[in-house]
Amino acid sequence: MAEIYLDNAATTPMTQPVIDTLVENLHQAWGNASTGYGYGRQAKQVLEDARHVIAQSIHALDDEIVFTSGGTESDNTAIIQTALTRQHLGKHIITTAIEHEAVLKPMKYLEAQGFRVTYLPVDAAGQISLADFEAALDDETILVSIMMGNNEVGSRLPIAEIGARLADHQAWFHTDAVQAYGLLDIDVHRDHIDLLSTSAHKLNGPKMLGFLYRRRGINFPSYLKGGDQETKRRAGTENVPAIAAFAKAVALDTPAEKAARQARYYDFKQQIIAGLTAAGIDFEINGSVAPDNLNHVLNLWLKGVSTYIMQTNLDLAGIAVSGGSACTAGSLEPSHVLTAMYGADSPRISESIRVSFGALNTAAEIDQFVATVVKIIRRIKG
Repeated sequence: MAEIYLDNAATTPMTQPVIDTLVENLHQAWGNASTGYGYGRQAKQVLEDARHVIAQSIHALDDEIVFTSGGTESDNTAIIQTALTRQHLGKHIITTAIEHEAVLKPMKYLEAQGFRVTYLPVDAAGQISLADFEAALDDETILVSIMMGNNEVGSRLPIAEIGARLADHQAWFHTDAVQAYGLLDIDVHRDHIDLLSTSAHKLNGPKMLGFLYRRRGINFPSYLKGGDQETKRRAGTENVPAIAAFAKAVALDTPAEKAARQARYYDFKQQIIAGLTAAGIDFEINGSVAPDNLNHVLNLWLKGVSTYIMQTNLDLAGIAVSGGSACTAGSLEPSHVLTAMYGADSPRISESIRVSFGALNTAAEIDQFVATVVKIIRRIKG
């Protein structure tokens, strides 16, 4: 049975060039980059070359990139350290109701510490209102944390507009770009972004690795207490071979490749919609299929078929999809994203699946997915 992987929003497989780079550097750059002798200097050079490649990918300076263990650490660091460092200026933070748990849980932690957090609502397209944002912003606001693109429905949030509004405000602007990095053109200076989080495994890189962009002049203590690595901004010995592999994945992801992937994934979406429609399947899209969204994510409401039953049957057929965020899909909690969009009583909450595409998917696989879904639904409803 051929297996089809359609959960690339959860993680992506490393491609062969990335694997080759990792293996090569496991042999050649295994030294501690903080040491001063030859092995360390060699590792340090690989580390800094990788930092340069990654900084260029978001139009940042090399010394604005801090390597971390991934998106969760980057989000936690940006949010908690900003709040604790700047609380003398105010204790108000703005975020959205559809952020990843790596943002929402730090917010809840800060609320318990006496901070005031505004959670902007979203509409049925998974989009916030700029008017709501303006109404929430006040003189006590010290941080705005809004994701670049949503991991469950693919909605793209108005980062450029928010950044422009905050350019002359005291609040620092953080964006969780874990899903968007590798698909969208990101320019941190153009969009007035102060802090940005990523994760390598979302674009065919290694797991347990990411970076936090910190605009030069943004100062707060290292979130982890220990050594002086990353110019005292993140303690812990750098995983140089994995960082080199991350940089390889980024280098392969050229602007032309990003545009091509977005276009290809949009075609995959239309292929699924057309196939299900032609088969007479009763379904709706959760969110929007606007071409400027994150096109690798498609969330389907398959009416009358539970998420668990559909996901289980697809798994038995060798097709991997998700019921929501991979970080919460294993729990019994309903999707907070779909709940925010449609309300807790909507049947969409328990009858939806997330399909997410990656660089290795083909149109033939999409056809097979559609045919399998149609077969499962007809069997269940027949």
